[in-house]
Amino acid sequence: MNTDQMPEENRSLWVDIKASLAGTELDFTTGSIGRAILVLSIPMVLEMMMESVFAVVDIFFVSKLGADAVAAVGITESVLTLVYAVAIGFSMATTAIIARRIGEKKPDEAAAASFQAIFVAFLVSVPVSLAGIFYSGEILTLMGAGSNIVENLNAYTAIMLGTNLVIMFLFVINAVFRGAGDAAISMRVLILSNSINIVLDPLLIFGYGPFPELGIAGAAVATTIGRGIGVAYQFYRLFDGRARIRLTRKHLVLKTKVLKRLIRISLGGIGQFLIATSSWIGLVRIIAEFGSVALAGYTIAIRIVFFSILPSWGMSNAAATLVGQNLGAGKPDRAEKSTWITAFVNMIFLGMVGICFLIYAEDLVRIFTDEEAVIAIGAQCLRIMSYGYLFYAFGMVIIQAFNGAGDTRTPTLINLLCFWMIEIPLAYMLAINLGWAEPGVFYAIVIAESLLGIIGLILFKRGNWKSTQI
Repeated sequence: MNTDQMPEENRSLWVDIKASLAGTELDFTTGSIGRAILVLSIPMVLEMMMESVFAVVDIFFVSKLGADAVAAVGITESVLTLVYAVAIGFSMATTAIIARRIGEKKPDEAAAASFQAIFVAFLVSVPVSLAGIFYSGEILTLMGAGSNIVENLNAYTAIMLGTNLVIMFLFVINAVFRGAGDAAISMRVLILSNSINIVLDPLLIFGYGPFPELGIAGAAVATTIGRGIGVAYQFYRLFDGRARIRLTRKHLVLKTKVLKRLIRISLGGIGQFLIATSSWIGLVRIIAEFGSVALAGYTIAIRIVFFSILPSWGMSNAAATLVGQNLGAGKPDRAEKSTWITAFVNMIFLGMVGICFLIYAEDLVRIFTDEEAVIAIGAQCLRIMSYGYLFYAFGMVIIQAFNGAGDTRTPTLINLLCFWMIEIPLAYMLAINLGWAEPGVFYAIVIAESLLGIIGLILFKRGNWKSTQI
Protein backbone atom coordinates (compact mmCIF):
# COMPACT_ATOMS: atom_id res chain seq x y z
CA MET A 1 0.00 0.00 0.00
CA ASN A 2 1.39 3.40 -0.92
CA THR A 3 0.81 6.50 1.20
CA ASP A 4 -2.08 7.69 -1.01
CA GLN A 5 -4.01 4.49 -0.15
CA MET A 6 -3.50 4.83 3.61
CA PRO A 7 -6.24 6.15 5.93
CA GLU A 8 -5.86 9.89 6.55
CA GLU A 9 -4.66 9.44 10.15
CA ASN A 10 -1.99 6.86 9.22
CA ARG A 11 -0.89 8.91 6.21
CA SER A 12 -0.43 11.98 8.41
CA LEU A 13 1.61 9.96 10.93
CA TRP A 14 3.82 8.55 8.18
CA VAL A 15 4.37 12.04 6.74
CA ASP A 16 5.41 13.32 10.17
CA ILE A 17 7.81 10.41 10.69
CA LYS A 18 9.45 11.02 7.31
CA ALA A 19 9.66 14.74 8.03
CA SER A 20 11.31 14.11 11.40
CA LEU A 21 14.00 11.93 9.81
CA ALA A 22 14.60 14.16 6.80
CA GLY A 23 14.40 17.47 8.65
CA THR A 24 11.53 19.94 8.68
CA GLU A 25 10.84 23.67 8.92
CA LEU A 26 7.97 23.07 11.37
CA ASP A 27 7.40 25.88 13.89
CA PHE A 28 7.38 24.14 17.28
CA THR A 29 5.71 27.08 19.04
CA THR A 30 2.39 26.62 17.19
CA GLY A 31 0.15 23.76 16.14
CA SER A 32 -0.19 20.27 17.63
CA ILE A 33 2.04 19.59 20.66
CA GLY A 34 1.82 15.87 20.00
CA ARG A 35 3.10 16.39 16.46
CA ALA A 36 5.92 18.63 17.70
CA ILE A 37 6.99 15.99 20.25
CA LEU A 38 6.89 13.25 17.61
CA VAL A 39 8.88 15.22 15.01
CA LEU A 40 11.55 16.21 17.54
CA SER A 41 11.66 12.97 19.51
CA ILE A 42 12.25 10.45 16.71
CA PRO A 43 15.63 11.84 15.56
CA MET A 44 16.61 12.68 19.14
CA VAL A 45 15.83 9.13 20.29
CA LEU A 46 17.86 7.73 17.40
CA GLU A 47 20.67 10.17 18.18
CA MET A 48 20.84 9.07 21.81
CA MET A 49 20.72 5.42 20.81
CA MET A 50 23.62 6.02 18.45
CA GLU A 51 25.59 7.77 21.20
CA SER A 52 25.13 4.77 23.46
CA VAL A 53 26.26 2.41 20.70
CA PHE A 54 29.84 3.70 21.05
CA ALA A 55 30.27 2.18 24.50
CA VAL A 56 28.25 -0.93 23.73
CA VAL A 57 30.26 -1.73 20.59
CA ASP A 58 33.55 -1.18 22.43
CA ILE A 59 32.47 -3.47 25.27
CA PHE A 60 31.25 -6.12 22.81
CA PHE A 61 34.62 -6.44 21.06
CA VAL A 62 36.85 -5.69 24.05
CA SER A 63 35.09 -8.39 26.11
CA LYS A 64 36.83 -10.93 23.87
CA LEU A 65 40.11 -9.77 25.45
CA GLY A 66 39.09 -10.78 28.99
CA ALA A 67 37.71 -9.33 32.24
CA ASP A 68 40.69 -7.00 32.80
CA ALA A 69 40.14 -5.36 29.41
CA VAL A 70 36.43 -4.87 30.14
CA ALA A 71 37.31 -3.45 33.55
CA ALA A 72 39.79 -1.03 31.91
CA VAL A 73 37.06 0.24 29.58
CA GLY A 74 34.64 0.51 32.51
CA ILE A 75 37.06 2.53 34.64
CA THR A 76 37.98 4.79 31.71
CA GLU A 77 34.35 5.38 30.86
CA SER A 78 33.63 6.25 34.48
CA VAL A 79 36.40 8.87 34.34
CA LEU A 80 35.13 10.08 30.98
CA THR A 81 31.82 10.78 32.63
CA LEU A 82 33.53 13.91 33.95
CA VAL A 83 34.18 14.96 30.35
CA TYR A 84 30.60 14.07 29.47
CA ALA A 85 29.42 16.13 32.44
CA VAL A 86 31.19 19.23 31.13
CA ALA A 87 30.06 18.55 27.56
CA ILE A 88 26.47 17.96 28.60
CA GLY A 89 26.52 21.00 30.88
CA PHE A 90 27.59 23.22 27.99
CA SER A 91 25.12 21.41 25.77
CA MET A 92 22.24 22.18 28.11
CA ALA A 93 23.12 25.86 28.21
CA THR A 94 23.63 25.90 24.45
CA THR A 95 20.28 24.23 23.77
CA ALA A 96 18.47 26.56 26.18
CA ILE A 97 19.95 29.73 24.68
CA ILE A 98 19.59 28.63 21.05
CA ALA A 99 16.01 27.47 21.60
CA ARG A 100 15.09 30.71 23.36
CA ARG A 101 16.58 32.86 20.55
CA ILE A 102 14.88 30.74 17.87
CA GLY A 103 11.58 31.06 19.73
CA GLU A 104 12.11 34.83 19.75
CA LYS A 105 12.79 34.70 15.95
CA LYS A 106 16.41 35.91 16.34
CA PRO A 107 18.50 33.50 14.23
CA ASP A 108 21.55 35.80 14.07
CA GLU A 109 21.80 35.92 17.86
CA ALA A 110 21.41 32.13 17.92
CA ALA A 111 24.33 31.76 15.48
CA ALA A 112 26.52 34.07 17.57
CA ALA A 113 25.79 32.01 20.69
CA SER A 114 26.73 28.86 18.78
CA PHE A 115 30.26 30.10 18.14
CA GLN A 116 30.73 31.10 21.78
CA ALA A 117 29.78 27.56 22.84
CA ILE A 118 32.23 25.99 20.38
CA PHE A 119 35.04 28.26 21.56
CA VAL A 120 34.49 27.45 25.24
CA ALA A 121 34.33 23.71 24.47
CA PHE A 122 37.75 23.92 22.83
CA LEU A 123 39.31 25.69 25.81
CA VAL A 124 37.91 23.22 28.32
CA SER A 125 39.18 20.16 26.41
CA VAL A 126 42.87 21.16 26.55
CA PRO A 127 43.68 20.40 30.25
CA VAL A 128 41.75 17.12 30.07
CA SER A 129 43.82 16.06 27.06
CA LEU A 130 47.08 16.82 28.86
CA ALA A 131 46.00 14.87 31.94
CA GLY A 132 45.03 11.85 29.84
CA ILE A 133 48.21 11.82 27.76
CA PHE A 134 50.66 12.18 30.64
CA TYR A 135 48.88 10.69 33.66
CA SER A 136 46.72 7.80 32.41
CA GLY A 137 48.46 5.24 34.66
CA GLU A 138 48.05 7.40 37.74
CA ILE A 139 44.37 7.94 36.95
CA LEU A 140 43.79 4.18 36.69
CA THR A 141 45.65 3.58 39.95
CA LEU A 142 43.54 6.20 41.69
CA MET A 143 40.41 4.41 40.47
CA GLY A 144 41.54 1.15 42.06
CA ALA A 145 42.61 -0.69 38.88
CA GLY A 146 44.84 -3.76 39.18
CA SER A 147 48.50 -3.73 38.15
CA ASN A 148 47.85 -5.44 34.79
CA ILE A 149 45.35 -2.73 33.81
CA VAL A 150 47.64 0.09 34.95
CA GLU A 151 50.77 -1.25 33.26
CA ASN A 152 49.46 -2.93 30.10
CA LEU A 153 46.02 -1.53 29.28
CA ASN A 154 46.44 2.19 29.98
CA ALA A 155 46.66 3.11 26.27
CA TYR A 156 42.86 3.04 26.04
CA THR A 157 42.62 5.62 28.82
CA ALA A 158 45.35 7.83 27.35
CA ILE A 159 43.76 7.92 23.88
CA MET A 160 40.19 8.47 25.05
CA LEU A 161 41.07 11.29 27.43
CA GLY A 162 43.72 12.74 25.13
CA THR A 163 41.22 13.17 22.29
CA ASN A 164 38.31 14.39 24.39
CA LEU A 165 37.93 17.44 22.10
CA VAL A 166 35.93 15.37 19.62
CA ILE A 167 33.57 14.35 22.43
CA MET A 168 33.13 17.98 23.49
CA PHE A 169 32.45 19.18 19.95
CA LEU A 170 30.11 16.29 19.21
CA PHE A 171 27.90 17.10 22.20
CA VAL A 172 27.97 20.90 21.98
CA ILE A 173 27.43 21.27 18.23
CA ASN A 174 24.64 18.70 18.25
CA ALA A 175 23.07 20.77 21.05
CA VAL A 176 23.11 23.75 18.66
CA PHE A 177 21.17 21.77 16.08
CA ARG A 178 18.72 20.41 18.67
CA GLY A 179 18.02 23.83 20.15
CA ALA A 180 17.28 25.17 16.69
CA GLY A 181 14.94 22.26 15.96
CA ASP A 182 17.30 20.56 13.47
CA ALA A 183 17.33 17.29 15.38
CA ALA A 184 17.66 15.26 12.16
CA ILE A 185 21.17 16.67 11.57
CA SER A 186 22.29 15.60 15.06
CA MET A 187 20.94 12.14 14.34
CA ARG A 188 22.87 11.85 11.06
CA VAL A 189 26.11 12.91 12.77
CA LEU A 190 25.85 10.04 15.25
CA ILE A 191 24.84 7.50 12.60
CA LEU A 192 27.90 8.43 10.55
CA SER A 193 30.24 8.30 13.55
CA ASN A 194 28.93 4.96 14.76
CA SER A 195 29.04 3.33 11.36
CA ILE A 196 32.74 4.12 11.11
CA ASN A 197 33.40 2.94 14.67
CA ILE A 198 31.58 -0.38 14.14
CA VAL A 199 33.67 -1.12 11.05
CA LEU A 200 37.02 -0.06 12.52
CA ASP A 201 36.64 -1.59 16.00
CA PRO A 202 37.25 -5.26 15.12
CA LEU A 203 39.77 -4.37 12.42
CA LEU A 204 41.99 -2.38 14.80
CA ILE A 205 41.46 -4.49 17.94
CA PHE A 206 42.21 -7.87 16.33
CA GLY A 207 44.33 -6.76 13.35
CA TYR A 208 42.28 -8.24 10.53
CA GLY A 209 43.72 -7.95 7.02
CA PRO A 210 46.25 -5.12 6.58
CA PHE A 211 45.26 -3.43 9.85
CA PRO A 212 47.60 -3.53 12.88
CA GLU A 213 46.53 -5.54 15.95
CA LEU A 214 46.26 -2.82 18.57
CA GLY A 215 44.26 -4.69 21.19
CA ILE A 216 42.30 -2.49 23.59
CA ALA A 217 43.98 0.62 22.14
CA GLY A 218 42.34 -0.19 18.80
CA ALA A 219 38.92 0.38 20.33
CA ALA A 220 39.96 3.88 21.40
CA VAL A 221 41.46 4.71 18.00
CA ALA A 222 38.36 3.48 16.16
CA THR A 223 36.01 5.45 18.39
CA THR A 224 38.06 8.63 18.05
CA ILE A 225 38.22 8.38 14.24
CA GLY A 226 34.46 7.80 14.06
CA ARG A 227 33.69 10.75 16.29
CA GLY A 228 36.24 12.95 14.52
CA ILE A 229 34.62 12.40 11.13
CA GLY A 230 31.25 13.15 12.72
CA VAL A 231 32.59 16.47 14.00
CA ALA A 232 33.86 17.35 10.51
CA TYR A 233 30.33 16.78 9.19
CA GLN A 234 28.92 19.00 11.95
CA PHE A 235 31.09 21.92 10.91
CA TYR A 236 30.15 21.37 7.27
CA ARG A 237 26.44 21.63 8.14
CA LEU A 238 26.97 24.70 10.31
CA PHE A 239 28.51 26.60 7.41
CA ASP A 240 26.63 25.20 4.39
CA GLY A 241 23.59 27.45 4.92
CA ARG A 242 20.92 24.72 4.77
CA ALA A 243 20.32 24.35 8.54
CA ARG A 244 18.27 26.68 10.75
CA ILE A 245 21.55 27.83 12.27
CA ARG A 246 24.03 29.22 9.76
CA LEU A 247 27.48 30.35 10.83
CA THR A 248 29.14 33.01 8.69
CA ARG A 249 32.35 35.00 9.09
CA LYS A 250 30.54 37.77 11.00
CA HIS A 251 29.60 35.29 13.74
CA LEU A 252 33.19 34.16 14.35
CA VAL A 253 33.95 36.80 16.96
CA LEU A 254 33.88 36.61 20.74
CA LYS A 255 30.96 38.44 22.35
CA THR A 256 31.55 38.99 26.04
CA LYS A 257 27.89 39.42 26.95
CA VAL A 258 26.85 36.19 25.23
CA LEU A 259 29.87 34.35 26.63
CA LYS A 260 29.02 35.39 30.18
CA ARG A 261 25.41 34.32 29.77
CA LEU A 262 26.46 30.98 28.31
CA ILE A 263 29.02 30.32 31.04
CA ARG A 264 26.59 31.35 33.79
CA ILE A 265 23.97 28.87 32.63
CA SER A 266 26.62 26.26 31.84
CA LEU A 267 28.07 26.35 35.35
CA GLY A 268 24.77 25.17 36.73
CA GLY A 269 24.53 22.48 34.07
CA ILE A 270 28.14 21.37 34.51
CA GLY A 271 27.77 21.32 38.29
CA GLN A 272 24.56 19.35 37.89
CA PHE A 273 26.13 16.65 35.76
CA LEU A 274 29.46 16.64 37.58
CA ILE A 275 27.55 15.84 40.73
CA ALA A 276 25.54 13.14 39.01
CA THR A 277 28.30 11.55 36.97
CA SER A 278 31.04 11.80 39.59
CA SER A 279 28.73 9.83 41.84
CA TRP A 280 29.04 7.01 39.30
CA ILE A 281 32.80 7.15 39.78
CA GLY A 282 32.23 6.75 43.50
CA LEU A 283 30.04 3.73 42.84
CA VAL A 284 32.70 2.18 40.57
CA ARG A 285 35.24 2.69 43.34
CA ILE A 286 33.01 0.80 45.79
CA ILE A 287 32.34 -2.00 43.27
CA ALA A 288 36.11 -2.28 42.62
CA GLU A 289 36.50 -3.52 46.21
CA PHE A 290 34.91 -6.79 45.09
CA GLY A 291 37.35 -7.49 42.22
CA SER A 292 37.51 -7.43 38.41
CA VAL A 293 34.68 -9.94 37.94
CA ALA A 294 32.26 -7.79 39.92
CA LEU A 295 33.46 -4.69 38.10
CA ALA A 296 33.08 -6.39 34.70
CA GLY A 297 29.53 -7.52 35.50
CA TYR A 298 28.57 -4.06 36.72
CA THR A 299 30.22 -2.39 33.69
CA ILE A 300 28.30 -4.54 31.21
CA ALA A 301 25.01 -4.05 33.06
CA ILE A 302 25.44 -0.29 33.23
CA ARG A 303 26.20 -0.18 29.49
CA ILE A 304 22.92 -2.01 28.87
CA VAL A 305 21.08 0.34 31.24
CA PHE A 306 22.53 3.40 29.52
CA PHE A 307 21.58 1.96 26.14
CA SER A 308 18.00 1.50 27.34
CA ILE A 309 17.56 4.96 28.86
CA LEU A 310 19.34 7.04 26.22
CA PRO A 311 16.24 6.89 23.98
CA SER A 312 14.48 8.43 26.97
CA TRP A 313 17.14 11.13 27.02
CA GLY A 314 16.16 11.74 23.41
CA MET A 315 12.55 12.33 24.42
CA SER A 316 13.75 14.46 27.34
CA ASN A 317 15.84 16.58 24.96
CA ALA A 318 12.73 17.09 22.83
CA ALA A 319 10.96 18.43 25.93
CA ALA A 320 13.91 20.78 26.60
CA THR A 321 13.75 22.20 23.07
CA LEU A 322 9.98 22.67 23.27
CA VAL A 323 10.21 24.36 26.67
CA GLY A 324 12.95 26.73 25.49
CA GLN A 325 11.31 27.70 22.21
CA ASN A 326 7.84 28.14 23.72
CA LEU A 327 9.13 30.25 26.60
CA GLY A 328 10.91 32.38 23.98
CA ALA A 329 7.61 32.71 22.13
CA GLY A 330 5.85 33.77 25.36
CA LYS A 331 3.84 30.53 25.72
CA PRO A 332 4.68 29.03 29.17
CA ASP A 333 1.48 26.95 29.37
CA ARG A 334 2.34 25.24 26.08
CA ALA A 335 5.86 24.59 27.44
CA GLU A 336 4.40 22.93 30.56
CA LYS A 337 1.91 20.81 28.62
CA SER A 338 4.68 19.60 26.32
CA THR A 339 6.61 18.38 29.36
CA TRP A 340 3.72 16.43 30.86
CA ILE A 341 2.89 14.69 27.58
CA THR A 342 6.54 13.74 27.00
CA ALA A 343 6.88 12.43 30.57
CA PHE A 344 3.83 10.19 30.18
CA VAL A 345 5.12 8.71 26.92
CA ASN A 346 8.52 8.12 28.53
CA MET A 347 6.88 6.35 31.47
CA ILE A 348 5.22 3.86 29.13
CA PHE A 349 8.49 3.25 27.28
CA LEU A 350 10.68 2.71 30.35
CA GLY A 351 8.01 0.60 32.00
CA MET A 352 8.27 -1.85 29.11
CA VAL A 353 12.07 -1.77 29.26
CA GLY A 354 11.96 -2.61 32.98
CA ILE A 355 9.77 -5.64 32.30
CA CYS A 356 12.26 -6.84 29.66
CA PHE A 357 15.10 -6.56 32.19
CA LEU A 358 13.21 -8.64 34.72
CA ILE A 359 12.58 -11.41 32.20
CA TYR A 360 15.70 -11.41 30.01
CA ALA A 361 18.51 -10.13 32.27
CA GLU A 362 20.87 -13.10 31.81
CA ASP A 363 20.30 -13.24 28.06
CA LEU A 364 21.16 -9.56 27.69
CA VAL A 365 24.41 -9.81 29.66
CA ARG A 366 25.33 -13.02 27.84
CA ILE A 367 25.52 -11.03 24.59
CA PHE A 368 28.73 -9.48 25.90
CA THR A 369 30.38 -12.32 27.83
CA ASP A 370 30.23 -16.07 28.44
CA GLU A 371 31.78 -15.92 31.94
CA GLU A 372 29.05 -17.18 34.26
CA ALA A 373 30.24 -15.22 37.30
CA VAL A 374 30.15 -11.98 35.31
CA ILE A 375 26.71 -12.85 33.89
CA ALA A 376 25.30 -13.48 37.37
CA ILE A 377 26.38 -10.08 38.71
CA GLY A 378 25.31 -8.21 35.57
CA ALA A 379 21.87 -9.84 35.53
CA GLN A 380 21.34 -9.08 39.20
CA CYS A 381 22.20 -5.43 38.55
CA LEU A 382 19.72 -5.19 35.66
CA ARG A 383 16.86 -6.69 37.67
CA ILE A 384 17.37 -4.45 40.68
CA MET A 385 17.79 -1.32 38.53
CA SER A 386 14.51 -2.04 36.72
CA TYR A 387 12.53 -1.52 39.92
CA GLY A 388 12.90 2.24 39.65
CA TYR A 389 12.28 2.73 35.95
CA LEU A 390 8.86 4.41 36.27
CA PHE A 391 10.35 7.02 38.60
CA TYR A 392 13.34 7.49 36.26
CA ALA A 393 10.91 8.21 33.40
CA PHE A 394 9.37 11.27 35.04
CA GLY A 395 12.63 12.45 36.59
CA MET A 396 14.55 12.49 33.31
CA VAL A 397 11.97 14.54 31.41
CA ILE A 398 11.28 17.02 34.19
CA ILE A 399 14.96 17.65 34.89
CA GLN A 400 15.52 18.36 31.19
CA ALA A 401 12.51 20.68 31.16
CA PHE A 402 14.16 22.74 33.91
CA ASN A 403 17.34 22.82 31.83
CA GLY A 404 15.49 23.79 28.66
CA ALA A 405 14.06 26.76 30.54
CA GLY A 406 17.59 27.79 31.53
CA ASP A 407 16.99 26.89 35.20
CA THR A 408 20.05 24.69 35.73
CA ARG A 409 20.30 25.56 39.45
CA THR A 410 17.28 23.53 40.57
CA PRO A 411 18.46 20.21 39.04
CA THR A 412 21.94 20.85 40.49
CA LEU A 413 20.56 21.04 44.01
CA ILE A 414 18.38 17.98 43.45
CA ASN A 415 21.37 16.00 42.18
CA LEU A 416 23.54 17.09 45.11
CA LEU A 417 20.95 15.84 47.58
CA CYS A 418 20.09 12.57 45.83
CA PHE A 419 23.51 11.43 44.61
CA TRP A 420 26.07 12.70 47.12
CA MET A 421 24.06 13.05 50.31
CA ILE A 422 22.02 9.87 49.82
CA GLU A 423 23.30 7.52 47.08
CA ILE A 424 27.05 7.32 47.86
CA PRO A 425 26.75 7.03 51.67
CA LEU A 426 23.88 4.55 51.30
CA ALA A 427 25.81 2.44 48.78
CA TYR A 428 28.84 2.29 51.07
CA MET A 429 26.75 1.44 54.10
CA LEU A 430 24.77 -1.32 52.35
CA ALA A 431 27.69 -2.81 50.40
CA ILE A 432 30.54 -2.52 52.92
CA ASN A 433 29.16 -1.91 56.41
CA LEU A 434 26.16 -4.22 56.17
CA GLY A 435 27.92 -6.75 53.92
CA TRP A 436 25.39 -6.74 51.09
CA ALA A 437 28.29 -6.48 48.58
CA GLU A 438 27.31 -5.54 45.00
CA PRO A 439 23.50 -5.63 45.51
CA GLY A 440 23.88 -2.91 48.16
CA VAL A 441 25.22 -0.56 45.49
CA PHE A 442 22.45 -1.51 43.07
CA TYR A 443 19.69 -0.82 45.62
CA ALA A 444 21.25 2.51 46.56
CA ILE A 445 21.06 3.58 42.89
CA VAL A 446 17.35 2.70 42.69
CA ILE A 447 16.50 4.60 45.87
CA ALA A 448 18.42 7.75 44.87
CA GLU A 449 17.10 7.87 41.30
CA SER A 450 13.51 7.33 42.44
CA LEU A 451 13.81 10.12 45.00
CA LEU A 452 15.15 12.42 42.27
CA GLY A 453 12.02 11.82 40.19
CA ILE A 454 9.68 12.54 43.10
CA ILE A 455 11.42 15.77 44.13
CA GLY A 456 11.64 16.97 40.52
CA LEU A 457 7.91 16.39 40.05
CA ILE A 458 7.03 18.45 43.13
CA LEU A 459 9.26 21.39 42.18
CA PHE A 460 8.14 21.40 38.54
CA LYS A 461 4.50 21.71 39.56
CA ARG A 462 5.34 24.90 41.50
CA GLY A 463 6.12 26.60 38.16
CA ASN A 464 8.98 28.91 39.18
CA TRP A 465 10.95 27.77 36.10
CA LYS A 466 8.53 29.67 33.83
CA SER A 467 10.03 33.02 34.89
CA THR A 468 13.68 32.14 34.18
CA GLN A 469 15.43 34.80 32.07
CA ILE A 470 18.36 33.91 29.78
